[in-house]
Formats: sequence, C-alpha cells, structure tokens
Amino acid sequence: MTTTQTDQRRALVVGSTGIAGQTVSRQLAEQGWQVTGLSRSGSVQIPGVTNAVADLLDPDGLASALAGSAPELVIITAWMRHDTEAQNIEVNSATVRNVLAALEPEKSVRHVSLLTGLKHYLGPFEFYGQGVMADTPFHEEEPRLDFPNFYYAQEDEVFSSAERNGFTWSVHRAHTVFGFATGNAMNMALTLSVYATICKELGLPFVFPGSATQWNGLTDVTDADLLGEQLIWAGTHPEAENEAFNIANGDVFRWRWLWPRIAEHFGLDWEGFEGEPRLLADQMRGMEQTWAGIAEKNGLVETDLGRLASWWHSDGDLGREIECLTDMTKSRKAGFLNFRGTPDSFFDKVDRYRAARIIP
Repeated sequence: MTTTQTDQRRALVVGSTGIAGQTVSRQLAEQGWQVTGLSRSGSVQIPGVTNAVADLLDPDGLASALAGSAPELVIITAWMRHDTEAQNIEVNSATVRNVLAALEPEKSVRHVSLLTGLKHYLGPFEFYGQGVMADTPFHEEEPRLDFPNFYYAQEDEVFSSAERNGFTWSVHRAHTVFGFATGNAMNMALTLSVYATICKELGLPFVFPGSATQWNGLTDVTDADLLGEQLIWAGTHPEAENEAFNIANGDVFRWRWLWPRIAEHFGLDWEGFEGEPRLLADQMRGMEQTWAGIAEKNGLVETDLGRLASWWHSDGDLGREIECLTDMTKSRKAGFLNFRGTPDSFFDKVDRYRAARIIP
C-alpha cells in the first residue's frame, strides 16, 4: 500500500542543516515520513524535507514557522557555542524550551529524541576533564558531574516538557561524528580529508596533530548515518522510551593504527605523535588561498576553506589527554543492533565527498 500525504507520519528535525540534522532528515524522508527541517538559514535543500526557517531564540517566530507542522517525532540536534558555559546553558536551554513551547498548542508530540555528547561524562569546555570522571568505557547510568553543563540543562527542559505534555523522550550521547554534510565544518571526516588534500597539493607529510594519549590509547567514533538510525529507532520503539543511550560505531581503535591507513588512502607519507601536539590550526594557518587554488583547478563546488574544515574542533578531539570510549551494551539490550566499522565509515564519507565534488 502506498503511503498518502494525509497518513504519513510527521517528524520535525531541529538543526536540519547540521551534520546530524542533515543525515537524519534525509533518512526520515527516505523512509516515507513527512519531514519539517527547522534551521536558522534553510540553506540546505534535502529531497522530501520542507524547510522551516526561524531563530531558535525567537519564540514568536518559532510559533509561526512551526504552525501546522504537527510532528509526532521531534529530533533535536541543534546547539550554539558561546564563550562561557553560563551563556551556553542560557542559550541552549532556551532553544529547546522555545521549540517545545511552540509545539504545545497542537499537542501532536509523542516522542522527543535529544542529541548530546560525551561532555555529559567529561564536563563542558570550561571544566573539561576536571573533577570525578567515570571509568571508560562510559556507561549511561553515570551520575552528572558537579559542574554546570548545557547538556544537563537541555535534558531538564525536555524532561519538564515531557512531564507537562505527556510525551516520551530519549537522549543520545554521540562521540566524534564522521558524517556527510554540506555547509557544516564541524566534521572530522571532512576536516581530515581537506587536510590530506592540502598536504598532497604541497608535498607535505600527513602529521598527526593530537596528543600522545589519543595516538596510543583506545577510542571510538560515531558514524552520522548510524546516529540517525538510532535517533529514529528511539522514536519508534517502546524499548527506548525515557532512556539515555550512548551511540558509537561499536568498534574501538587506536589512531596510531588508523592514521597510516588514511595517509595511504590519500597517497601520503605520514608522521605520528612526536613529543607534543602539532595542531591543525597551526599547520593550516593561511591556507585559504591554497584551497581556493585546489578548488579552482579541480572544479570543486566550495572554494571557502572555512566552510569545509574546522581545525579547532578536530584539534580538541584529537588533543585530549584522557581516554574516551563508550559502552554500547544498553542500546544493544534494548534492541538497537546496528553498527559500523570505523575505517569503512571514514572512507565511505571520503567517497561521498568526492562524488559531490567537495574534495578532489
């Protein structure tokens, strides 16, 4: 039976231009959902997704933009970074609160999936890695840290609205995300691909930018497609109701094992950790014209390096001085059995960026 426009299930993706938001919006549309993608710019066009444009800090604008959308499933992937955690809490709790308040009059919401991350266990930017930390691999039942954290504030907004309005919720704690997204630079897979491309162009070695801990220690990452699958699964399976879940690929690796494989894929010599971190932000300073030349020579669609690579973000993840990996047992016991192999995940994204003419 063909699903008609009137009996399609409806979903709202908040932050639909982000790396997770683009992916889950696309997946929902491909599964036949009627999808509204909410963002500040509406700059990304995804087949089957209706863009709603509004500022998440403007309650009246949100109410107008979302009128009639009537989603049963709400997936929140958006956040805004500010200089202090107090500002992060104020702004990012308000975005969640405003979206859920805008949806209250239609009383359509059945489930809210909230995307957060491992700073739940590690602390926010200001207090990162301080205080009592859980043993790795991280487990979902670990208590909150004694530091202000905008993830906790976002959770509390969801919990409060759920109690008031009778919907269920889930929280999804992702690690570093490998994904395919256009116009979004906070993506290690694309950042490292752009870095490798510049190294190739200039005859430079592919130098690991991070810490000895990350070079030698075990870690994991999160494939954006897998993340989207879990966000949708949680909104459609009662086993996931009112629970928090880690979401990582399901394998573990060491960067000293994966880094040479990435270098080989791009045809590069490589260097590992040698004495101290060699930050991408330092290595790639002033490379804007180099990238513009690469883009022009290869007919690429994006000449602005700042829209492709987020050096600070990858430096932060690769420069940690603490071990970071998660346990996926809770998710598996609840019935979510999907997984990714990390090398396959990375090279799949490289292939997709090449096919889209984002890298040569």
